[in-house]
Amino acid sequence: MKVVAGNSNRALAEAVAAYLATPLTRCNVRRFADMEVFVEILENVRGEDVFVVQSTSFPANDHLMELLIIIDALRRSSARRITAVMPYFGYARQDRRAAGRTPISAKLVANMITQAGADRVLTLDLHAGQIQGFFDIPTDNLFAAPVMVRDIKERLPTDNVMVVSPDVGGVVRARAIAKRIDAQLAIVDKRRERAGESEVMNIIGEVEGRSCILVDDIVDSGGTLVNAADALLAQGAKEVYAYLTHGVLSGGAVARVTASRIKEMVITDSIQPTEAVRVAKNIRTVSIATLIGEAIARTSSEESVSSLFD
Repeated sequence: MKVVAGNSNRALAEAVAAYLATPLTRCNVRRFADMEVFVEILENVRGEDVFVVQSTSFPANDHLMELLIIIDALRRSSARRITAVMPYFGYARQDRRAAGRTPISAKLVANMITQAGADRVLTLDLHAGQIQGFFDIPTDNLFAAPVMVRDIKERLPTDNVMVVSPDVGGVVRARAIAKRIDAQLAIVDKRRERAGESEVMNIIGEVEGRSCILVDDIVDSGGTLVNAADALLAQGAKEVYAYLTHGVLSGGAVARVTASRIKEMVITDSIQPTEAVRVAKNIRTVSIATLIGEAIARTSSEESVSSLFD
């Protein structure tokens, strides 16, 4: 087995390799003067089971091209099997045509990864589960829920906790967390009455006096999360925490969350945290290296991956 890392999240790749007790395969991923990506695999990978760890996070297009070119280099170097390990799958939010004359970019990216030469894909908390069906190769969608549940049980008294989905679309994800910690579930119903006006938040569930945990897969601008926290507190919630898998945190998101009334926001290291995230007073990162590493080990030895979540 070989583990190759792109430039998107070197720290996570090193932690995964440490868990597997396998040093990262030496690989040169650099740019030409015109910013074209060049890849050179510096070790023999002929006949090997190779795992490429690369999130397609910001800058998404650069990191996606790195992934595709690494896969192509491995295929042309006669690797036996190539698995694209994508802790964060970029373009996942473009999984359907929300309006006329728009693309389904998640399907396009799936096609590109397949055509580059990947034999299977390993990813984490896809924004939409049906994206697995966009691939014509085996695709394992891992869940960060066990990592989050362990952290919640260690840090919060679960006898007065309410798990909250920040929108209707995230109910399944929030319910899975609520079931594991034996907590009740509430839902934030968002609606925009008129174009240009702020969203009205209605809370479905009794949150008064409860410690609320907002659960979602992605935090990008942070606006929805902060508004949901304000709505919960207005309904009498005691305090609000947030657990999210992918900390995209673009633009002024970190400042927005830091200035909010969210007591603590917990994200995984599926996307490499920026310096602003590391120093933020109410943002904490938990590692998914053990989860990813165990999934890689089971894939390589042809064992069940789904049993990780039983």
